[in-house]
Amino acid sequence: MSSQSATRYGADASGLICGFLFGADGKGTSIGTDEALQWIAGGAAGSRGFVWLHFNLAQAATEKWLRDNVQLSDVFHESLKDGSRSTRVELDDDMLIAVVNDVHYDFAFEPSDISTLWLSVGPRLVVSARLKPLRSIDRLRDAVKRGTTLHSSVELLVHLMHDQGDVLVNIVRGTTGLVDEIEDKLLAGRMETTRANLGSLRRLLVRLQRLLAPEPAALFRLLKKPPEWISDEGLEDLRQSTEEFNVALSDMAALQERIKLLQEEIAGRVAEANNRSLFVLTIVTVLALPINLIAGLLGMNVGGIPLAEHPHGFWIVVAIIITVTAIAGYFAFKQPRD
Repeated sequence: MSSQSATRYGADASGLICGFLFGADGKGTSIGTDEALQWIAGGAAGSRGFVWLHFNLAQAATEKWLRDNVQLSDVFHESLKDGSRSTRVELDDDMLIAVVNDVHYDFAFEPSDISTLWLSVGPRLVVSARLKPLRSIDRLRDAVKRGTTLHSSVELLVHLMHDQGDVLVNIVRGTTGLVDEIEDKLLAGRMETTRANLGSLRRLLVRLQRLLAPEPAALFRLLKKPPEWISDEGLEDLRQSTEEFNVALSDMAALQERIKLLQEEIAGRVAEANNRSLFVLTIVTVLALPINLIAGLLGMNVGGIPLAEHPHGFWIVVAIIITVTAIAGYFAFKQPRD
């Protein structure tokens, strides 16, 4: 199956992946777009509850269907094409607009495995849209199918933030396991991991932290002047989920420092090995200098070469070479070194 077909799997003609109607008891019932539009239009006026519709933006008809059939904020439609994808929750037209970055369902510690989820949260309607399958939204959908109760749209957003925080914690745990393995190998003296591998892992963590960290200014404005339909309990849950998320991000920052120290350790060991090799090469060059110098002098085709007619000339020259080499070796090894 191609990646494109896998991405579009399960979406209908409007791009809807799944839809749920949450009643007064908080239980989610699966519905389609027609039923959702009828309920929103007033077929269930005065009843408690809300509708959650989750769409696939990889389908070309999705954005047009949302514009034609659902009243959403212009900020939401603009955010779908906005170049800035930092995680944020902001208020517009009495609706919450959330941009949440998450990892793909088949996340394999690659920077390209990070994608964006857009949400429009109102008192009676929650619309979410993504380009590729994401872990947190799939966990939320599975939880609703298993019977998890959500009594308000804000509670759904808080549940999604908790799921994203859990995904981030799992990434930190997996990365910590990789770093622990690398550290054990370094302590054992095995240089199987290069600085480039650690560098790619560190760059991934930096990008995750940059994309997943919520914008504090937008969240501060929301918590300071929330819409009337959000209860105090919902605001407190949203604040708590953000704080838990920041704890996971601080753990990620500490892990980056740990990777940086491992990179410095590897760099130090590589530099030490290079210095040792250079020292050995220098010693060999110094010890070979006398014999090369004397051999060059005696090999000149000119008259007057000393000891040329002496019966023991060869051994005398060998003795001179050994003596000079020993003196050079003495001075070479005399200097203390690390």
